[in-house]
Amino acid sequence: MTTDGDGHRVDLDATASGYAVVVQAGRDATVAVHQGDRPRVAWPVRVGVPPSPADHHQDRRAYALLVDALASGRAAMVVGAPQRAGVVVSGMGGVGKSQLAARHAWSVWADPVVDMAVWVSALSRDAIVTTYADAATRVLVQQDPQIADRPPEQAAIRFREWLASTSRRWLIVLDDVQDPAHLRGLDPPPSASGQVVVTSRRRDTAAGRGGHRVIELDVFTRDEAVTYLAQALADTTDGGDQDRLADLAEELGWLPLALSQASAYLGDQPLLTITAYRSMLADRRRTLAELTPPEHALPEHQRTIAATWSLSIDRADHVEIPNRPRGAGLARPLLEVAALLDPNGVPVDLFTAQPVLDHLTTLARRRVDHDDVNDGLTRLHRFNLITLTPDRPAKAVAVHALVQRAVRDSLSPDHLHTLAHTTADTLLAIWPDVDTVHPDLGQALRSNTTTLHTHTTPALLTPALHDVLERAGKSLGGSGQVHAAITYWHNLYGHINSQLGPDHPDTLITRSKLAYWRGAAGDQAGAVAVLEALLADRLRVFGPDHPDTLITRGKLAYWRGAAGDPGSAVAGFEALLTDHLRVMGPDHPDTLDTRSKLASWRGSAGDQAGAVAGFEALLADRLRVFGPDHPDTLNTRGSLAYWRGEEGDPGSAVAGLEALVTDQLRVLGPDHPDTLNTRVSLAYRRGEADDPGSAVAELEALLSDRLRVLGPDHPDSLHTRIDLAYWRVKAGDPGSAVAELEALLADRLRVLGPDHPDTLITRGILAHSRGEAGDPVGAVAGFKALLPDHLRVMGPDHPITLSTRANLARWRGEAGDPGSAVAGLEALLADHLRVLGPDHPSTMITRNKLTHWQDMVKRNFN
Repeated sequence: MTTDGDGHRVDLDATASGYAVVVQAGRDATVAVHQGDRPRVAWPVRVGVPPSPADHHQDRRAYALLVDALASGRAAMVVGAPQRAGVVVSGMGGVGKSQLAARHAWSVWADPVVDMAVWVSALSRDAIVTTYADAATRVLVQQDPQIADRPPEQAAIRFREWLASTSRRWLIVLDDVQDPAHLRGLDPPPSASGQVVVTSRRRDTAAGRGGHRVIELDVFTRDEAVTYLAQALADTTDGGDQDRLADLAEELGWLPLALSQASAYLGDQPLLTITAYRSMLADRRRTLAELTPPEHALPEHQRTIAATWSLSIDRADHVEIPNRPRGAGLARPLLEVAALLDPNGVPVDLFTAQPVLDHLTTLARRRVDHDDVNDGLTRLHRFNLITLTPDRPAKAVAVHALVQRAVRDSLSPDHLHTLAHTTADTLLAIWPDVDTVHPDLGQALRSNTTTLHTHTTPALLTPALHDVLERAGKSLGGSGQVHAAITYWHNLYGHINSQLGPDHPDTLITRSKLAYWRGAAGDQAGAVAVLEALLADRLRVFGPDHPDTLITRGKLAYWRGAAGDPGSAVAGFEALLTDHLRVMGPDHPDTLDTRSKLASWRGSAGDQAGAVAGFEALLADRLRVFGPDHPDTLNTRGSLAYWRGEEGDPGSAVAGLEALVTDQLRVLGPDHPDTLNTRVSLAYRRGEADDPGSAVAELEALLSDRLRVLGPDHPDSLHTRIDLAYWRVKAGDPGSAVAELEALLADRLRVLGPDHPDTLITRGILAHSRGEAGDPVGAVAGFKALLPDHLRVMGPDHPITLSTRANLARWRGEAGDPGSAVAGLEALLADHLRVLGPDHPSTMITRNKLTHWQDMVKRNFN
């Protein structure tokens, strides 16, 4: 048991069983088996929804260029992609890039001849992957019925491969690409049957994409702007005055978005003339800070855009709207919240969560409720300040980035700081405990948190690191993106270090989080190195008896054990327990936790009897201190049952776990992680008690629950698949295990990388299963390829490295070479004696195996 970067306790115990095949106890999952008819694709398929067509649409030359490029597909082609139809539309925000792409998309949407059309709001790589994965579940379900259960990155890659190989007609629109790097490996491939449209504010989006024709979309021409305003204001007194319309268009910088909002304001004010409106713009021009151009250089007329939006916000706030009186005065405060978040979409529940309602109540000086907020959002939507898409609740409220910028620049530093914390509190309040169940929501919350931090730095770092930043990092790693989590915490550490200094408690906490995710990504040695340096700094800053110093010592002891040195883990926890008893007393939760970890590592170091004794004593104390239903007491019962099984008493372990599951169902519920983990242990112990069929049945049911509760990419779901494959082999079905392990290995390579311990363990169990399925030569090949990687990643004395050598020797013997088995086991026994000692269970198992193969050599010789 250890603590993660958030201080939560996590069981990460592992054990070796059978022929030293490593099984992760209590953290494991399987492949869902779908029965019945194979699902079929319902063509045509549409994924995503393009923006609604703008009113008073103008036929712009850029659209003709787009249609021409897509129709010919050859005019701007590079060698090697002669029939690719790709278009990149670039330009500043608000010029109509998305509308240009949407016009073409809508022309395709209702055309049944086009089999596949996808609209991707490409704000981040995460968003692109999520949409591609959704598309994959629609078009690949017939080829791959398990596609919906595959990790998003894998499904996205499968979808891209389908685009490259299919003869069906398709269209992909990647709207508002923020960074060309987000398309790496996801850029739609060259295809004679496909069309690609990309919109972006960055001109360099087209770099390296020679098959794309670049269309630079500018603001309206004079004629386009005047025609647009004449149509939009046809019912007003000035709608027919071409000169006044042209003056207004020039005042607004010819920007389509500004013209749309100005005409909406004028259209709602029948007595307001264009001349009077221009005077109001002049008066308001100084109320918002001038928009500073981003890297791609925005035109100077953005100042007038800000003034236009200021008028529209005030109008949305104060105009009397029939049946919408309750939202008066809330439009600006709601837009201020939205201005700090992801322009591509904010969960609608954020605006009605309690922190925002309290904030609005304070500003409005009246009680604000859910209906008031809905009215306020409707007002903003009416005045084209936001776009509401209720059918996409995770991203239901979208705001143009320039509107956001204008609003942010109007905020005082104190108000921005307060608003940042209110918004962060709200994101945390609506974040589900398990966000892998709704991956779209999890991705949206992470994206909004990142955007909030970017726009308000250093607000969320002062006076202390806000919990939402920790939650976002945990969500990212929990979704299976462990390497992305390392990058996240590394970047956050840089922000905190520069803002608060290296010795600030939050800076040190962030280093601890970084160590945890390095270890979770398979770099246990890296985690140890980070924690060793962190411990030295915490001793210097806080002293030896500070709780954070003691916590760091516990984490360091754990990762030393996980890196293959259980003896060091035992020594570390023994010394730590002495100090906990002195500083905190015998009944402090941290003292009891340290006793739990010490008992567990004693068992992992080969002293199963010591582990049992430790947990028996600990259970008595936790019952006395916490009572029978406390989670720590229940967890102690599970650990005690586990080590009783490891000591050779599977019947006692099964009885203990059966009673524990009953209590956990009553106290925690069926979907609680502890309940699910106990079911894993129970299945394992039933299998050990000569009932592998029951283990398989229980793990199949458990996998279904874990996929439902946690999602397919969660570490616990992946671990359960390992356990299920292992017990399929034990139940006499190694062929099914091989197929499941091959799929699991592909998932773990993508999620964790080739050097993560779980990836290496999967390779070992796959090789073992191939041997059990009647392919000992394949088993030898698998273990022979695996051993150098174990030596490189974990070192020669790591228990898993030693286990791999035992398996290689065994399968060489099974493949007809008992002499090689004897030689391998003789060398292994010498290392076991050196590393583990003569009485360690693994040493005794190796000695017995050596005797077996020596006897086989003698029989063959005779």
